[in-house]
Amino acid sequence: MIVCSCNVLSDRQIRNAVSDTQQTVRTAGQVYRCLGCSAQCGRCARTIRKLIDDVNAAGCGGCPRECPVQAHHHAPNHVHSHAHGHAAVVAAE
Repeated sequence: MIVCSCNVLSDRQIRNAVSDTQQTVRTAGQVYRCLGCSAQCGRCARTIRKLIDDVNAAGCGGCPRECPVQAHHHAPNHVHSHAHGHAAVVAAE
């Protein structure tokens, strides 16, 4: 699925950019830099953040209790506006 129509970036390219880097990717700007482009209109930023959360949660496994981000699954093309507070959950422990 095309996530960013300005740069013609697919969800697969974004997932690969997040998972294939040695450093943790946490922002849409970092994804753009990994893919050699920059944000244009910004409409895709929310979806990119969701994909980043999904990829990082899938590789997590380090949480001492059940992680709300890891347990939160949707269909691949599902987009919603709430952010996952994984860092806040871990920090609160």
